[in-house]
Amino acid sequence: MSDQAKPLRADARRNQARVLEAAEEILAREGLSASMRTIAKHAGVGLGTIYRHFPTQEALYQAIIVERMRRLIAEADTLRTTDDPGAAFFGFFTRIVDNAKQKKTLADGLADAGIDHKAGLSDIRRQMREAIEALLTHAQQAGAVRQDLHMPEVLALLSATCMAAERNQWPADLQSTALALLFDGFRPR
Repeated sequence: MSDQAKPLRADARRNQARVLEAAEEILAREGLSASMRTIAKHAGVGLGTIYRHFPTQEALYQAIIVERMRRLIAEADTLRTTDDPGAAFFGFFTRIVDNAKQKKTLADGLADAGIDHKAGLSDIRRQMREAIEALLTHAQQAGAVRQDLHMPEVLALLSATCMAAERNQWPADLQSTALALLFDGFRPR
């Protein structure tokens, strides 16, 4: 799904949003074996409506990943105005790790189909990096994050943490402990 796509009519946008919401819910419950027909029924639309927006299941999976990233970016924009920039930065980092665990099924489905789930997402990935950088800068200005921590290190640690959490499906207690240890290294000494 291209970020440069032609704007949709209001009813088409609503249908697309319902399909994405239903697909995310059905896929979480049934996994990749969920049928497009089941998703259409749950969304309250016809099968043709799904295929007009998403010609393949893989296109639907990728759209779900993009929509999740858009929600995260919107959340980061909101967090930039909070009174506690440190909590905002660390909380957002944690949300990204949580999201990585949730997207494993979709990413696996795309990989099984021979599709790179990161392909064609350069614009939204750039927006995500900008959102993280803004939260990092605010946290550093507030003294909650050490000044010598820069985006390349943050992105490397975030990627590694997401990959470990996603591949190993970390239980909540392990994730909490691992992030607490990591965040201790982010804080000024």
